[in-house]
Amino acid sequence: MSNTTKIWLSSPHMGGNEQKYIQEAFQDNWIAPLGPNVTGFEEDIKKYLNTPKEIAALSSGTAAIHLSLILAGVKAGDEVLCQSLTFSASANPILYQGATPIFIDSEESTWNICPIALENAIQDRIQKGKKPKAIIAVHLYGMPFNAETLTAIANKYEIPLIEDSAEALGSTYKGKKCGTLGTFGILSFNGNKIITTSGGGALVCPNKETKDKAVFFATQSRDNAPHYQHSEIGYNYRMSNICAGIGRGQMEVIDQRVSQRRTMQAFYDELFKPYEGITLLKEPSSDYFSNHWLSAIIMNSEEEREGLRLALEQENIESRPLWKPMHLQPVFHQFPYYGEKVAENLFAKGLCLPSGSNLTNQDRERIQNAILKYLKNK
Repeated sequence: MSNTTKIWLSSPHMGGNEQKYIQEAFQDNWIAPLGPNVTGFEEDIKKYLNTPKEIAALSSGTAAIHLSLILAGVKAGDEVLCQSLTFSASANPILYQGATPIFIDSEESTWNICPIALENAIQDRIQKGKKPKAIIAVHLYGMPFNAETLTAIANKYEIPLIEDSAEALGSTYKGKKCGTLGTFGILSFNGNKIITTSGGGALVCPNKETKDKAVFFATQSRDNAPHYQHSEIGYNYRMSNICAGIGRGQMEVIDQRVSQRRTMQAFYDELFKPYEGITLLKEPSSDYFSNHWLSAIIMNSEEEREGLRLALEQENIESRPLWKPMHLQPVFHQFPYYGEKVAENLFAKGLCLPSGSNLTNQDRERIQNAILKYLKNK
């Protein structure tokens, strides 16, 4: 193992003004899940997304998915269609609701939910007497999904489209910001995301009424009474004013962060050009603009992928296989799956590479040397 500093896949990157907002919260004693930073952060996001929709700042992206399912009317015994190639947080809230996940394969071009497999699944579930209650589609690694086709399918069957944009803040599809393309949009501000609040997320709601309902559920569903009264089950899902302060500082540098991630993508594009059999995930057309939260490649085989991962690890450089598809996970393997083997093949041969916005020229040189050394020896 190299004794040089570790190069992480995607580490937090502060902008400078986070301390100012946190300091204000301390001075005014707003150390709670409400306060001026929470309201300000929600307004910052709304303005950035350039949307009439309303934003509810929450404790995590997972909380946002859970609340979106509740607001979409998903109950125990219902079925929810979900992209298989994703992080488990996209699917776990389906089970929180006592519903059944129906997993869908990916398309080759974006690695996101395959519209053909999706429509096949909808038709088959309807034929089996169970119309799905919601669709969870993910913008994987910041790459927008095929929003036009997916929205048309969702509208055709009148099924709400939940847009998991946890990895895609700053990405756009046909000029529209990811997070605003579905019935509900999900954002994540986890420590490894493009901007962070240390932990946190947000739900993009269609209107004020749904936002108010989301905030009601997120603050333990407390009824309007002088005493504590609850007519519905609630959750402790609201973002704290301190975390929102970090978010406000981060929103000031979001464009810079997107640009820095895209610089890393361009670096890998150049690096792998001479090598046949190594494919970088790229925008399929000018309709797509990715924040390239993580740059990811597909290699010829699982052995090659694992060889490169271990070679990087040897140099104290973090890389990671793509998400293991949900239908292959021990906890989800019993649930239905529709599609071919696109997601499985991507998982077998795919690798995420260091993509942080805070990587230096020196870091890039180390990454390049380690990759080239492995490819030459191979």
